[in-house]
Amino acid sequence: MQMLRSYLFLLWLYGWMAIVGVLYLPTLMMPRVVTLKAIGFYGEIIRFGLHWICGIRTEIRGREHVVPGPAIYAGKHHCMLDVFIPFIATREPCHILKKELAWTPFLGWYAMSTGMIAIDRAGTTKTLKAMVEAARKRAAQKRTIVIFPEGTRRDPNAAPDYQPAGISAMNKALGVPIIPVATNAGLCWPAKGTRFKPGLIVYEVLPAIPGGLDRKALMARLENDLETASNRLIAEGRALQAAKAPG
Repeated sequence: MQMLRSYLFLLWLYGWMAIVGVLYLPTLMMPRVVTLKAIGFYGEIIRFGLHWICGIRTEIRGREHVVPGPAIYAGKHHCMLDVFIPFIATREPCHILKKELAWTPFLGWYAMSTGMIAIDRAGTTKTLKAMVEAARKRAAQKRTIVIFPEGTRRDPNAAPDYQPAGISAMNKALGVPIIPVATNAGLCWPAKGTRFKPGLIVYEVLPAIPGGLDRKALMARLENDLETASNRLIAEGRALQAAKAPG
């Protein structure tokens, strides 16, 4: 039964992506904030579908720690939902994303029209410099730069694997607060595969880390904050799943 629900949710996920993508095409010619709100609306549709179809509730905690901007949002990355939470929790997010995504229908169109920063993940020092320069321009617009410091989706059981180059370079150049965001999303929405499990997904916005720390101090603080909070949320999520398990 849960596998059937998972497939129904995937239909919901991509079906509504097409519907919202078409209906909100006029926003691509409107001010950026209108388009960003349209993306946030789609994020809320995803959350509703998770609850209604798969029995997965979602919570966003710690909103009081969100910095109005400019700032750097540094989150754990378990699943696709992580991408949409900044559009719900912050005002004008700007993602660092793979350049391949810029060519995808709907997702790519909206990403590029709102000034997201597309990069070659296998790029050189030149790529890093271009990313930092683009981030500097977005920060000047008081936007929140969104980056996932581990670079790719990871299973909640996987050991942390932080990639310091991008976030430390932006930290040095921008000197803005860094907002860590922990999650346990992978317990319900797998990094790979299509089996969604009932439970509670939590995103917890943690107290901001001051900008301008040296690389070693920044990465130590960021990893400690994210891993400590995420492990706590994972334990909470597993306990809830175990309590509702049949038998």
